[in-house]
Amino acid sequence: MRQRFRRRPDQAVTAVRLALDFDGFAYRKWDHEQRARAGDWLVDNGGDVYTVAADTFARTYREVSPGRWVKATPVWAERAERAGSVATREGRTAYAAGDWLVSNQADGSDAYAIGAAKFEQLYEPDPEA
Repeated sequence: MRQRFRRRPDQAVTAVRLALDFDGFAYRKWDHEQRARAGDWLVDNGGDVYTVAADTFARTYREVSPGRWVKATPVWAERAERAGSVATREGRTAYAAGDWLVSNQADGSDAYAIGAAKFEQLYEPDPEA
């Protein structure tokens, strides 16, 4: 069952907007091809580097200092019972049983997957849920 979580406030990321006139690029991560477009964000989350779609980033992150951002909106997550993959805004992400399936929307949309240990480091139950 999906539960509501918040990013721990001490878990900021470093991010830069790809504010360039370009056709985008593809890269391989999470066992699938990902796609970045002009205006998306390049995020370094404690050494884990990936892109986030421009509209998702604008809606869910807030700047805490120059170049440092924290996810300010809640997420909804549930543990995966079996391995699989989930469609993301950037491509697909493979996950293992026990990983967390996370979405930026209560209805499960704007989804991604994250390993169990990393999820527990980054997120905590939302006290306002």
